[in-house]
Amino acid sequence: MNKNVQRTAEDIKREISVSMRELDMGEIVSVSHCELSNDLSHCKVYISTLDGGEKTVAAVERLKGASGIFKRNINSRIKMRKIPELIFLPDNSLDYYDKITGIIGELNEGENNNDD
Repeated sequence: MNKNVQRTAEDIKREISVSMRELDMGEIVSVSHCELSNDLSHCKVYISTLDGGEKTVAAVERLKGASGIFKRNINSRIKMRKIPELIFLPDNSLDYYDKITGIIGELNEGENNNDD
């Protein structure tokens, strides 16, 4: 991905984040990152919530319904020939982090028990 595409992806991320503040989501929802295709036709927007899991999936579904609002705001603030299709996806990296941290904690506990 070239620098112009990366910069545009960051601009889209920023504009979606600003637009989400205007929507009443009922919980804390954030854009973790955006992946813009090289031809600028598709943008994967990864969404995360503090609760993770099902809450993230529900937030993604609500955001899919509001994609027209996001596209309109992006169009008014970022000069692009064509606004990319926004594809909202759940980012469950926090859930994965918690799982890995739990496994490491269990391994450390087992190691401490074996030393006794």
